[in-house]
Amino acid sequence: MKHRTIDQIVSPMATSDGAGVKMLRAIGTPSLDHMDPFLLLDMFGSEKGTDYIAGFPDHPHRGFETVTYMLAGKMRHRDNAGNEGLLETGGAQWMTAGRGLIHSEMPEQTDGLMKGFQLWVNLPADQKMIAPRYQDLSPDDIPSKELDGIGTLKVIAGVAFGVTGPVSKIVTKPLFLDLDMKPHAEIEIPIPKGQTSFLYIFEGKMHLDGETIETNRLVTLEDGEVVSITAGSKGARFILLAADPIKEPIARYGPFVMNTQEEIYQAFDDFRAGKFG
Repeated sequence: MKHRTIDQIVSPMATSDGAGVKMLRAIGTPSLDHMDPFLLLDMFGSEKGTDYIAGFPDHPHRGFETVTYMLAGKMRHRDNAGNEGLLETGGAQWMTAGRGLIHSEMPEQTDGLMKGFQLWVNLPADQKMIAPRYQDLSPDDIPSKELDGIGTLKVIAGVAFGVTGPVSKIVTKPLFLDLDMKPHAEIEIPIPKGQTSFLYIFEGKMHLDGETIETNRLVTLEDGEVVSITAGSKGARFILLAADPIKEPIARYGPFVMNTQEEIYQAFDDFRAGKFG
């Protein structure tokens, strides 16, 4: 099988979003604008309530999907269609914004560790105006497997090592893994050929394709069928994402991602006219 090699190693940039929540942005930067179909990847994390307590007040989305994976803490989401849910430690949400909604994501804590990822995934033209849909996953919904001598695997979407993730009916056929590896452990992870893929290491170090990858680095991978990883002396924990590329034009402005600039103007008109939700 052809091994996936490193395409690019990206150091995320410090930024803030929502009402000033501090985060590291790895996709959606001058160094890595996007990688089809992935549009944005943020890692938020702080033990200081003042860094996140203002949360993400009401804001619109149209034309893509937002994925939130909580490593620690609690966040409540609400939208203008009356949907509501609680994201908690170890849980996830895959929200298909489709034709548009207005939602908020607000912390349910005033102090303590709040940490996780938010990912934006594009939708093809024929899916951009579908009805919004949520897949809210509690920690118990996400299967976990101990890989002998390697570590703990969680599968949010797709299939890996005989484990099937609970996220379903996503047009880009995503793979979303969280792997916590033991020191010096080695693994080969199958990734469907032709899919765009990357990993983000957030604890420890790893060795990949002859390179040592430090904590808080994103690695984009060339095409292939498998990626080979060795954990460092203190282990390594990372998320791995893969999905089918859409191969369509992208027009984006803030929370709207469409195919043409005219569709962006229409999104603003519809938002101002109260047609979201």
